[in-house]
Amino acid sequence: QVQLVESGGGFVQPGGSLRLSCAASGKIFSPNAMGWYRQAPGKQRELVATITNGGSTSYADSVKGRFTISRDNARNTVYLQMNSLEPEDTAVFYCNFYDTWRRADYWGQGTQVTVSS
Repeated sequence: QVQLVESGGGFVQPGGSLRLSCAASGKIFSPNAMGWYRQAPGKQRELVATITNGGSTSYADSVKGRFTISRDNARNTVYLQMNSLEPEDTAVFYCNFYDTWRRADYWGQGTQVTVSS
């Protein structure tokens, strides 16, 4: 019902920046939340940041002050600006869409972020 397509991943040196984008299409209902999760090799998927259609945000402690999540409701797109990247940030990043009223989760295919010198 909702399709998500991520872009913007890549390779970057420690201290560098990347900007991820995720465009949603299909049956978009409100209220909803969009967010980013990541999964490093050998670890479980973890929440990075979320943002509601009203603009309320939340962040994992490990990324506070370095990452900024934002969204363009008119384009059904969520962004993740990542600054001061560290090797520990290396993971596959997944876009998430949560339909609050219908209690339904949707996931993108993932985009690789590699931070290494």
